[in-house]
Amino acid sequence: MSGRLQRGAISVVQVFGLAVWFSVSAVVPSLRTDWGISAASAVWLTGAVQLGFVTGAVAATLLNLADRVRPHLLMAGSAAAAAGCTMVLAGSVTGMAGAIPLRFLTGVCLAGVYPVGMKLMASWSGSDRRGIALGILVGALTLGSALPHLIAGLGALPWRVVLFTASGVGIAGALVAVTVVRAGPHLAAGAPVRNPRYAMTMFAERGPRLANLGYFGHMWELYALWTWIPAFLLAADDTGKVEIFVFLAIGAAGAAGCLLGGWCADRYGRAPTAMAALLASGLCCLLSPWAFGMPPAFRAVFCIVWGAAVIADSAVFSTSLSEVADSRYVGTALTAQTAIGFALTVVSIQLVPLLAGLVGWRYAFLLLAPGPLLGAAAMRAFGSRLSPPRPA
Repeated sequence: MSGRLQRGAISVVQVFGLAVWFSVSAVVPSLRTDWGISAASAVWLTGAVQLGFVTGAVAATLLNLADRVRPHLLMAGSAAAAAGCTMVLAGSVTGMAGAIPLRFLTGVCLAGVYPVGMKLMASWSGSDRRGIALGILVGALTLGSALPHLIAGLGALPWRVVLFTASGVGIAGALVAVTVVRAGPHLAAGAPVRNPRYAMTMFAERGPRLANLGYFGHMWELYALWTWIPAFLLAADDTGKVEIFVFLAIGAAGAAGCLLGGWCADRYGRAPTAMAALLASGLCCLLSPWAFGMPPAFRAVFCIVWGAAVIADSAVFSTSLSEVADSRYVGTALTAQTAIGFALTVVSIQLVPLLAGLVGWRYAFLLLAPGPLLGAAAMRAFGSRLSPPRPA
């Protein structure tokens, strides 16, 4: 089976399987009305998924699951289970007491979709094309994460219909994974023994440590922006379909940024590409108060640029780590990286609305600026020597 077909199938699984990630976040306004919950309570509908993802990723890391279980089966089962949790929520839950545990379990299951997808994509890509391959994968994740906003924005759909639709898409992704996806020729032999300590010992090595630090700075900004950009736009008095615009800024622009970032990583090197994206998104954080007060058309362009920049470097960190980590434990290294990164997102997601309550949404995103700026410093130290640019 050709590598191109496999890379396409893996990307489809990511788009479909991750559609449930922000499915509840996309219908929060309806849930606040139906369930009578506050904005502070509603934030846990996203925070619970992040915590679940971290828990699932830590468990998978300790058990080396990504290196000991056939990856396409692990990804298929995880996608199906995440969709099932969302389907139960849509069909029977009537309040936060039932929603939070199910969202947590959804996150646990998604830890078997995204990191495993990265390993599978890397298995079908040589080092000279791995940047663009993982850029395609993260672009698929971006589209999948934003897909519920598109579904919710297509019409006045009841929130349960939106969740059932996202669940059905997730089941379709699981079917593609189990019937089509297979590991590629660049997959190293599985871990010979369980080695949970590798998740920590890799930080003793300069390359993995700096690649991870760059990723952590990136994650401090990414999911907080994705979670709260609708509130930012509503506070700025934007009119029209905010859900559709959020899909364009996060999904469409983000996917384009991933492809550009992956291509540049192969062409010009991992570190320069990551630094450029981190500095661009960090500058957007610093300029966000100014953009808040600009006309809607300008703000739209600004958010599209930000949506592309904030995710353009994500695949670069995964690519870099896959090339400098112990080849026997690449799946474990990638899973540990995402576990720690997503733990940071729980903090930034919680802090942004707290700051907004104190100073207003105009200045809330200034809190995110230190992440990409510190990440850029780490990638500058990482250097491009580990992955030189391809010749023109």
